[in-house]
Amino acid sequence: QVQLIESGGGLVQAGGSLRLSCAASGRSFAIHPMGWFRQAPGKEREFVAAIDWNGGVTDYRDSVKGRFTISRDNDKVKNTVYLQMNSLKPEDTAVYYCAASSAFYGEAVQGVDGYDYWGQGTQVTVSS
Repeated sequence: QVQLIESGGGLVQAGGSLRLSCAASGRSFAIHPMGWFRQAPGKEREFVAAIDWNGGVTDYRDSVKGRFTISRDNDKVKNTVYLQMNSLKPEDTAVYYCAASSAFYGEAVQGVDGYDYWGQGTQVTVSS
C-alpha cells in the first residue's frame, strides 16, 4: 500500500519557522515529481511548492517565495521530501498536504491534477 506521511506541523508564532517532512512508503518516488499544497478552512486546496524528480528544479506560489524552501532526499531509505517554512505569517495557517506524481522523470507541476498520491495532511497554525 502506497502511503505519504506528513509530519512537522504545529503551532508557531508569526515570524517563526517549521520544517515539514513527507515520507513515502510502499513504493519509491525517487524518480517522480512531488509537491506541497495547503487548504485553509472554507478555501480550496492551493499549490505551495513543487520539485522535479531529481531536485534540480523547484517552483513556488508567489506568496511564499523567499520564505519557503522545498527539497528532497532520494536516498532509498529516506525517500523524503521537505518543506522548510521561515518567516511564517498568520495567513500561512492551513492543513498542509504532500503529493506525489506518477510521472517518471517528471517536471515540477503546480496543478492539483498533476498528482496521483496524497498524504493525510498536517496542521500548521501561525498565531499573530
